[in-house]
Amino acid sequence: MDDYLQRILRASVYDIAIETPLEQAKSLSGRLENQIWLKREDLQPVFSFKLRGAYNRMSKLSVDELKKGVVASSAGNHAQGVALSAKHLSCRAVIVMPVTTPATKINAVNALKAEVVLYGETYDESYKEALRISKEENLTFIHPFDDPEVIAGQGTVALEILRQSEKPPDVIYVAVGGGGLIGGVSAYVKSLWPQIEVVGVEPKEAAAMTLSLEKGKRIELDSVGLFADGVAVRKVGEHTFNLAKKYIDRMITVGTDEICAAIKDVFEDTRSILEPAGALAIAGLKADVAKRELKDKNLVAIACGANMNFDRLRFVAERAELGEERESMLAVEIPEEAGSLRKLCEVLGERSLTEFSYRMDEGSTAQIFMGIEVINSLDREKLIQQLTNANFKCMDLSEDELSKMHLRHMVGGRLPTSAKELRSKSYTELLYRFEFPERPGALMKFVSNLKPEWSISIFHYRNHGADVGRIVVGVLVAESQVNDWNNFVQSIGYKSWNESKNPAYKLFLGAKS
Repeated sequence: MDDYLQRILRASVYDIAIETPLEQAKSLSGRLENQIWLKREDLQPVFSFKLRGAYNRMSKLSVDELKKGVVASSAGNHAQGVALSAKHLSCRAVIVMPVTTPATKINAVNALKAEVVLYGETYDESYKEALRISKEENLTFIHPFDDPEVIAGQGTVALEILRQSEKPPDVIYVAVGGGGLIGGVSAYVKSLWPQIEVVGVEPKEAAAMTLSLEKGKRIELDSVGLFADGVAVRKVGEHTFNLAKKYIDRMITVGTDEICAAIKDVFEDTRSILEPAGALAIAGLKADVAKRELKDKNLVAIACGANMNFDRLRFVAERAELGEERESMLAVEIPEEAGSLRKLCEVLGERSLTEFSYRMDEGSTAQIFMGIEVINSLDREKLIQQLTNANFKCMDLSEDELSKMHLRHMVGGRLPTSAKELRSKSYTELLYRFEFPERPGALMKFVSNLKPEWSISIFHYRNHGADVGRIVVGVLVAESQVNDWNNFVQSIGYKSWNESKNPAYKLFLGAKS
């Protein structure tokens, strides 16, 4: 602890980084009945805290090392931190980025005069390439998180928080990727105010630190979700894990919808738009307040980044209301008879609809796909009970990924029972979701590998401005070729989910029995 405290106090960050404000989120504070403070690291020159650690590490390089230059691997914020630091120190910087990196981030690094090398589809591949370049060209490798001087640089965030706070916070919430930020923050905080809780927050789809602390050793994840790409790390650092074991009080995991809701919360209070990883700590704070029923506490969340892709805002806006539990997605069955819609609308009363998809069906009942504004989860349960009491069969789809991602845009038709393949019983319809790297040719690779005898019955793709593309595919496959289809799914190498038995699919898209 003493070593890191001294490193943090000696850290050189303010030649290039700024002391960011600690601002109260007044609207969120009122809603949560706590004093909520945001540490605005999104206001740094590169819109992220990463600049602190990168510059502190590079400021310690010798004259000879600076002459030779540095190399780093990063898909975004660390890359910009290293590039700006190198520009300030007048040294060469090579940044290895995955080929899936959005053009906006590549352009930002190029604008800082760094050399960009696109290599591999994942961070791990670009990391290995950066190490190879480091050895081959004798460049100093600047690790994004697992380096004592990088950790110390990030620890200056905590130094500022404690200096800026009128009284010690009860809890500080920190986003966790590789662990550099929370390592530095926790080491500093626990050396001065050990009673302050330091809580780490990770996405449920990239919870490497949570799992590692549970197992007592560093665990490498098989895969990570890329929505919060700034913290999409498969394995935390060795130095950072040792610090986490000593100083982190708890870990919290949150879902994509909760992160989207937090982005909206910060926008409503500050009119600033955080990236998903940047809003992670706020999402964790909200989840912790709800779970532990905290009131009248002094809570700080580090808003750690704002390198948001503009195209991703559409996805965030769609999911924010679900994450805040202010929208409910329902499938409601009504009799196919005159007056049914009127009766349904009477039950809904003055509630605001966000979606309402209906199509007359050939059967005695019809399925309606609805999005309805609600106050919270209790209000959603009340609504469902009201519909049930009125004899409307109702299914809650608010947590169903297929419905949220695809069905809400596809409701309106189903495979006709008159299809020759179904009548002969020799074909079956399979429904699968796939995720693939969002880069040129990825979608065509998928389509071109399909066998020509497989008829596509459903195909939905929508660009969400993310690092991965998402499609849902329905195919008519001869029963004798189901094994071939399964082999195709394995060989294509994309993450996939079999949705053939999903009840929402059966209601809105499946063939009538």
